[in-house]
Amino acid sequence: MTTNMITVKQLTYKRNRKVILDDLNLDLVQGHFIGLLGANGAGKTTLMRLLNGVATTFHGTIQIGSSESIVERKQLSSFSESLNGVNPNRTLKQIATYYADMYLDFSEAEFANFLKTFDLDSHQKLAALSKGNRKKLIAALTLARQTQLYLLDEPFEGIDSMTRKRIISNLIAWKPAAATVIISDHHVSDVANVLDEVVIIKDKHVVAQKNAEELREKTGMSIENYYESFYEGSDQQ
Repeated sequence: MTTNMITVKQLTYKRNRKVILDDLNLDLVQGHFIGLLGANGAGKTTLMRLLNGVATTFHGTIQIGSSESIVERKQLSSFSESLNGVNPNRTLKQIATYYADMYLDFSEAEFANFLKTFDLDSHQKLAALSKGNRKKLIAALTLARQTQLYLLDEPFEGIDSMTRKRIISNLIAWKPAAATVIISDHHVSDVANVLDEVVIIKDKHVVAQKNAEELREKTGMSIENYYESFYEGSDQQ
């Protein structure tokens, strides 16, 4: 029997008087890899921030598990934050200690395993990391928490294709059975094989939500081609 991990009803979100998401509805079950797809500016990052409770001013209902509480949503979900507020002179080990103090469910042992997998040195300073290695660090910090929902926003940006594929393989081996992982990524073909479900956002709404296997069988299309079909003739980047 499947259990709903996320329930979103009639969600509307505005920023600087501009509507980013409008009357959005979404139900996602527990334990799946979910691809959140959409053009630049479609609202993918905004939706993740709302789910995690980083963005708080909205109309509608957001529920993770059985809770609508912002505090509990933060506890139940791990979001790949940008690290913009972190001291650039801190080492990766010091950043992990900070996370362990902030999140009771943060596993420093799991973090160390991810650093090894991602070829990162715990003694390096944040300022010394390339864009790709910074993304690896963010992924390691996000996945080292022992929680129910993982929100990965463009986790492979700036990372070469071979490394992306290796990281994705490790994600499959790592994922707890009950955990739900939402991945927003422009490299659709790289993540397509791990996805159980696809959610496409366009024009401020969810325009499609499909089981990945059924999508391939019924449409005869790849996930990438199916997604791109929603943007044919538009100015998608």
